[in-house]
Amino acid sequence: MSLGERGQTLNTKHSVLPVVLCAAVLLAGCGYGPGVGALRSASQSVELDDAESVRAEILFGAGNLQVAGGTEKLLEADFAYNVAELKPEVRYSDGTLVVRQPEVRGLPDLRGISNFRNEWDLRLYDDVPMELTVDMGSGAFDLQLAGLSLTRLEVNLGACEGTIDLRGDWERDLDIRIDVGAGDIRVLLPSDVGVRVEVNAGPTAIQTSGLTKEGSGYTNAAYGVSEVTLQVDLSAGIGRINLVVEEAADS
Repeated sequence: MSLGERGQTLNTKHSVLPVVLCAAVLLAGCGYGPGVGALRSASQSVELDDAESVRAEILFGAGNLQVAGGTEKLLEADFAYNVAELKPEVRYSDGTLVVRQPEVRGLPDLRGISNFRNEWDLRLYDDVPMELTVDMGSGAFDLQLAGLSLTRLEVNLGACEGTIDLRGDWERDLDIRIDVGAGDIRVLLPSDVGVRVEVNAGPTAIQTSGLTKEGSGYTNAAYGVSEVTLQVDLSAGIGRINLVVEEAADS
């Protein structure tokens, strides 16, 4: 299935300032014409150098975002967009990888443009220790993160819907921060690795499966038993959060 077709299947805050501004421009406009044209596709890859660890930042304004592991390079990326000014930027230097929307200035007004498309499909290298930050303004996302060698994870979402998949076997303790402004978010959690989720939520519906309520948080059956623990700090504004303990599909 092509990137465009996969993007079609996805349901269409304090993050880094350019991302917030980019999302605001895309949704509120900045006075320029829409500039929507033919769908453009581009691919880009980044070779892994001798860095012993990597800090990766994904700064995405609006559209459809997919992130997973499984590549032999540090990054393999496919992009599709039909607004020329939204061509993404990829930078890597001294163990820091940045994939971002371009600067806000000059972006077009996209209000009411039903055929606006901006789709990223990013694959990362599994075996290098990685601090990963994902900042997203609005749209749909699918983050398949279990295969990565994460040492820290931060996900900041504006008005979004999608899945954060953390199932699978983790070899080290992991601190995870998830900050959601508004949306419908599903977080898939492992069954054989201890998990504790601390929740700080506004008028958000929290639904759980396979978790036990303990004070302000939730734990799975493996919490306090397994040698590895995922500590999840979840903040949410409005919408719905579904926390599900589930075995990975290939288990």
